[in-house]
Amino acid sequence: MLIHILAGGPDEFVPDLHIYDEKEVNWVGVDRGVITLLKAGITPIKAFGDFDSITQKDLEWAQKRLDGIEIWPSEKDQTDMEIALDWALTQKPKKIRIFGATGGRLDHLFGNVQLLIKNVKIDIEMIDKQNIITAHEPGEYTVFNIPQYRYVSFIPITLDVKGITLKGFKYPLTNCHIQLGSTLCISNELIQSHGTFSFSEGILIMIRSKDLGGSF
Repeated sequence: MLIHILAGGPDEFVPDLHIYDEKEVNWVGVDRGVITLLKAGITPIKAFGDFDSITQKDLEWAQKRLDGIEIWPSEKDQTDMEIALDWALTQKPKKIRIFGATGGRLDHLFGNVQLLIKNVKIDIEMIDKQNIITAHEPGEYTVFNIPQYRYVSFIPITLDVKGITLKGFKYPLTNCHIQLGSTLCISNELIQSHGTFSFSEGILIMIRSKDLGGSF
């Protein structure tokens, strides 16, 4: 089973959801995301949120079409996304994908990335039109070439990431030590059908990106 969660981020950052609407997928809507799903012809099995970003009319429209809407107070100790993700984890899916979690408010973006780090042992992808973001604990991982996501970046989240080794990349590394704030592993590229990365200590964020123009 796969669980795909759509948050209420700006629609212009959300990819075509039908590409990800596989047979074994269960969808979850978060706040305005439930309206976006229903309008796309996708019926979520659950929806969570305080729904302060939609009208009462939209909420009533959604309630007529869904049984699994949980309305939470706006004043609470968790974000709507965290509530939805915590529920998804109880279902023990083999993978979770999160959409609508980037763009717009930066506090929401950083909060959602923190959820990836918090659940680093779980296979979770955060996806928008330009990026795929994942968090990783020490180990060895295989990365397959996805032509439309040409660039692969590795960003240290902990103070130190030790023993990082990149194979099959344009810029390989062997047993390298990088620190928080390092840009050494930004904008790398695979040079074959797949490559591997491994490290022995710390936490890494991997971002796979497509270039829509511009550079830094």
